[in-house]
This record gives sequence, C-alpha cells and structure tokens, in this order.
Amino acid sequence: MKINNVVVIGSGTMGSGIAAHLSNANIPVTLLDLKTEITEEAKKRILNSRPPLLVDKSKIGNITAGNIQDNFDVVKHADWIVEAVVERIDVKHQLYDKIFKIKKKDSIVSSNTSTIPLKVLSKNLSEKDKSDFCITHFFNPVRYMGLLEIVKNHFNNNEKIKFLKYFCESSLGKGVIICNDTPGFLGNRVGVYAMQVAMTEAFKMKLSVEEADSIFGRPMGIPKTGVFGLYDLIGIDLMSDVLKSFTKELPKTDPFHNVARDIPIIQKLISKGYTGRKGKGGFYRINKSTGKKVLESLNLETNEYTEVKKIVIQIDKPNLNQLINRKDKYGEYAWSVVSKIIKYASSLVPGITKEFNDIDEALRLGFNWSKGPFEMLDEIGLKNFFKRTSDFKGNKFLEDLYNNKKENFYGERQKYTKIETLGKIKQKNLKIDKNDSAEIFRFQDFNIVEFTTKANALDYESMDALKKATDKPLIIINESMQFSAGVNLNYVMDFAKKRDFKSIEKFIKYFQETCRHLKYCKNPVISAPSGLALGGGFEIVLQSNFVTSHNNIVMGLVETIVGLIPAGGGCKELLWRWSQTEEGKNDPDYAPLKVFDIIGYAKTATSPTEAMPLMFLKPEDKKIMNRNSLFPESKKLLDKNKKFLPPKECKFKLSGAQVREKMHKLLEKLYNDKKILDHGLEVGKELAYVLSGGKTDLKKELKEEDLFNLELEAFMKLIEKNKTQERILHTLTTGKPLIN
Repeated sequence: MKINNVVVIGSGTMGSGIAAHLSNANIPVTLLDLKTEITEEAKKRILNSRPPLLVDKSKIGNITAGNIQDNFDVVKHADWIVEAVVERIDVKHQLYDKIFKIKKKDSIVSSNTSTIPLKVLSKNLSEKDKSDFCITHFFNPVRYMGLLEIVKNHFNNNEKIKFLKYFCESSLGKGVIICNDTPGFLGNRVGVYAMQVAMTEAFKMKLSVEEADSIFGRPMGIPKTGVFGLYDLIGIDLMSDVLKSFTKELPKTDPFHNVARDIPIIQKLISKGYTGRKGKGGFYRINKSTGKKVLESLNLETNEYTEVKKIVIQIDKPNLNQLINRKDKYGEYAWSVVSKIIKYASSLVPGITKEFNDIDEALRLGFNWSKGPFEMLDEIGLKNFFKRTSDFKGNKFLEDLYNNKKENFYGERQKYTKIETLGKIKQKNLKIDKNDSAEIFRFQDFNIVEFTTKANALDYESMDALKKATDKPLIIINESMQFSAGVNLNYVMDFAKKRDFKSIEKFIKYFQETCRHLKYCKNPVISAPSGLALGGGFEIVLQSNFVTSHNNIVMGLVETIVGLIPAGGGCKELLWRWSQTEEGKNDPDYAPLKVFDIIGYAKTATSPTEAMPLMFLKPEDKKIMNRNSLFPESKKLLDKNKKFLPPKECKFKLSGAQVREKMHKLLEKLYNDKKILDHGLEVGKELAYVLSGGKTDLKKELKEEDLFNLELEAFMKLIEKNKTQERILHTLTTGKPLIN
C-alpha cells in the first residue's frame, strides 16, 4: 500500500489544517468544498496563517482547490479520502454514500470527527466498506499538535490500520494512538473531564479564576492557560456543545455526568456574547475603556469583572507532591482535582485502550501536559495515593494495584510507537547527574543533556551541565515544547537592579566560554531542537557541531527586541557562515550587512526550510517531521561521526568603519522614518560596531576571541542603560516588546 495522493473534503479549520500538513509532507492534496471559491479562500487562509500552517509557502502548490459537484471524480484515484465536513450525521452519511460508490478498491476513508462514534458514522455502510473506514482525529492546529487518534472497531482491516498508523507517524510526524470506538475517544475523553473537574471544584471551593488557573497550570505540569483560560481559548460556546455531545453519548453511570452539568454562569456568558477570545471575552477580557488595555477576570460570585490579580504559588517547577501536600486551599484543590482525574482515567482501562500509558501520551501530545494521569499517580506513589483515598470500588485498575501492592507499576513509556524515543531511552540510563537546571543522562557511548528550567532558560547550572557532559559525545535534547528560550533574563535583571554589572559580565563570559567549549571540544555535540530556540538557546544550536531539527522549530537571534545584542557568539557565527558564501568571499561587506539585517530585525524562522536561507542551519543539518525521531536520528549522526575532528577556528577580515558607515545610513533612514526610536538607534549602532569588527580594517585579521570580546563589550554597554532594562522588564511582565 502507498499513499501518493489524498482528497480532503471540507475546507474549514480542520480540513484546511489537514490539507496544509499533508502538503508539508509533499503529498499532493485535492481540497473540496461546496464551491471552489470556498476552497480557494481556504488556501489563502493557509498561506497567510499565523502561526504558519506551512513549513514554507511554496508548499501551497501541493494543494489543488475544487468543489464537490464538479471535481468529485478525484475520489476515484485517491489513496486516502479524509472527510472533515460539518458535524451532522445526515450530511456525513450522504457524503459516504457518494464516496464508497466510486472509490478505488484499496483506498482508505476516514472521518476527522471529534465526537461522533465510529459505529454511528458507519451504520449505513456494508461490512466490506466498514473494513476500509475509520476515524482519524487530528488535533488543532494540525501542524503543531502531535496527537492523532485512529479509532477502529472489529470491522476494520487491521493491516490497513497498521499501514495508516505507520504513514501518519513516519510521513506526517504524528504521535499515533489507536483507540477503541468509545465516546470522545481518548484524549478528549480524559482532557475534557479534567477541565470540567478543575472548573467544578473551583466553584465548589470558591476559588477565583486566577487562583484556579495558577494551580491547574504550570505547578501541575499543565499549560499556563489553566482551566478558565483554556475555556476562553477553545470557545465557551464550543465547550458547551462538546459537553452536550458527551452527555448524550456516555452511559448515565459514567462519572463524566457529575462534572458536565450546566453551570448558569456559562449560559449567561454565551447569551451576552462572551464566548471567549473569539468574542467579547469570557472568564478573562481586555478592558480598553480607560484608553489602556487592562486584563480583567470574572468574579465567579458577583459576575463582575475586576483587574486580574497575580497569584503567587511559590512553586517554580512542576512538583505534584509539594502541591497536593500543601496545608491550604490550594493544596486541597490540587489533590481534589488530581485524584479525581486519576480515578476517572484509570476507570477507562481497558475500555478505551489496553495500554494505560496511551492515555498519558494522549494528554502529552494533544493537551501539552508534561505528565499524564498515570505518571501523576507514579509520582505521588501508590502508598501515598491509597493512604488518602479509599473511593475506588469498581475501578478494576486501581483495585488490582491496591491488592498487588506493586509500587513500581508504570513500566515502559510511549508504548504506542516502536521508535526509540527520548522518553524510552531515558529509562535505560546508567547514571543521572542532576542539578536545579539540567539533567545529564549517561550511557556507555554518549551523554544526553536535558534542560529543566522554566522555558529552559539558560543559567550557570545549565551551562555547567553542558560542559560536564562533553566528556563523551553529547546530544542536547528535551521533551518539553521549547528547546530553550535563551539566557535567563530574570537572573540578569536581578543583578541589574542592584547595579551589579560585574556579575552580569562574569555570567556572559561564562556563557561565551560554554559556547566556545561546545564547538571545539574533542567530542561531537549535537543539538536536537524542537519548539523555541531563541537568543542564547539558538546560540547553543549555532555552535553545536551537528543539528537535527524538528519541523516546528522557531529559531532566531531576537536580542535586539529587548535592547541587547547576541553575546554568546551568535553574531560571530552568522558572520562566518555568510562570509563563506560566494558573495561573501567576493565582497567583504556582504556578510556584515546581511547579518546586520537579520539580527537587527530579529528575524526568526518557523521551520528548518525557512531557516536555511537565513543560514540558521547548514545544508547538512537534518530536519525531522516526527518529534519522537529527534533522538534516534541524532544517535545516527553520532554513529556516523566516530572519527570526529573539531572544526578549525574561524578568522575574519572586516572593513570596520567602511561597512559601519553603510549600516549607520540604514539606521538613520529607519530613524527618520520613525521605524525605530532613540534606543533602537542606539542598539543598532552597537550591533553595527560588533559586525563591522570594531576598530579594524581589511589589512587586519580578527580571531573568534576578538568577536566574542566585541559582543561582550556591546552587551555590557546596553545592559547598563535604563531603556534596555525597561525593555526587558516590559517583556518579562507582558510577554510583548517595548519600542522606546
């Protein structure tokens, strides 16, 4: 079997997303809807989407627009037909009737439904047609969410299901979990239940919106949106419809009904147009009445909006035991929510899936949880869990654990895939060296470093780990959604507030030393980034010997946004790469001007394909569709480079004042056009001084150390300025840049 071309029917959010992702994998797609004009509009949305659905805009050429009436014959030749039309049974049944009349013998037909059971969708099909029909439930946005649920039943051709799983895993990069035909399938069944528990318990305990979200968020290993923020993000009206669908399909005995009851405030918000971020607001809203944007939250008792209050939980990292053992309302809330989630998830085994850790992986891949319910149970410990709860009668999974008294029950991670993932390999480590910012997993032939700070920001201890781990070939990789957001600016600002700039200088020098060490140590260093690799995080990537990059990477040197310049060798490394081009070899000013443009505008790439023209990646660097494959592909690189020799040091010939004058003219134009203000001009001039080589000319030769010194000098000048500190504080507080 092969999938050489696909037809996607329905060009709404999900249909467009599926078509875009297939095109990313270079699979020709025909996108059909009622009118060709509708699909053409969908193509425009795909092309201009933010965040981008395409790894490169040229991929849009893989999508052909058409309509159901005039172009339906394409179904005859398709290897896979994906239905993504409106969630109406009658519409879907009519469409299936048309598809199965003309589809070719070996093709697969699937629905992207998120709620309708397979048995309901296929009830009008023959047994033969049922064997070719399944549900492929993608999560939105399709490019970025790792989870794909394939829902099957006893009618399915198992070989076709296995093949589809393999294709979606290897070609589309999905974490594919096969689950049984039960309402809500797997991820949504538990994920939505968790949301409802978190909400109902918040109401019950009279917690504020901010309090609930501060607990049911990062401290619990759940995205920072929390429960009320996630409700707003999804859409309060859509969540109401999802709950109705669940309560309709689930048996009356299912505990889901206890948390899916109508909440008066929900219906009140919907009736007034407060449907979340897409409407006037929801549990949160932006109030612009004073001329300023003020974030407000809904008081759950008075139904009035007041300015959001910051809740300090004093737990920097996810620490479940610390959270549930607190002797306050936050600890009580955390335990109540977590224990109920564990009980519900465990009650679904083996009904939904035989492998309980499939549920964990579904929550990781589809909801971005750092731990699933069973990993939570493992962390809490069976003894502690059963000490605090006795309410699990009829829950076979928990009863078996209780009776067997087997503390280490979890077993192998990520059983849903045969790929040797990072999660699996970490379980086989020989020794772990650990500090507050990173872990070193030691194996016979290589080491792994995984950052563990918030946003994997770099500090002294994460750099210590990197240097320590280079005693063997090294892979820098992690399971979080970010490789590294850069150097820890909170750490830098703590010193800046005290006017302790010598400590900042010492810190940046240590970072430079670390980057230099990674590049020139005797053993090869591989970075395997996924998600964000920005600023200092990207400088680590730049100075690694090899890179295996996930397709959803966001990389770039963005320091100018906060009033700084790259100081970990980022300027130096990009200068070198651009100087090695034909244009750079013929014109000494070509590379400095190119890099000035890239760093000055804080340009980023949102895929390896976009990164290549910017020289962020080298042609020999590998790009990976499936995040799970980052580790095995990195390991292959190590195996290929057993006779590794460190690179030779770079030397530069820069024109100094000659090219700096050109840069200054560009800055003056931007300033006169009010594209940059006073501080932007100042930052630009410091960047120009570094990239021009400072007080040099073409007769002199500069070493890497000279460029490092120039970067450091400029960084220190800028960090001492109040306007830079204002930029940093504004970004740390709001997450948005300040133009000053």
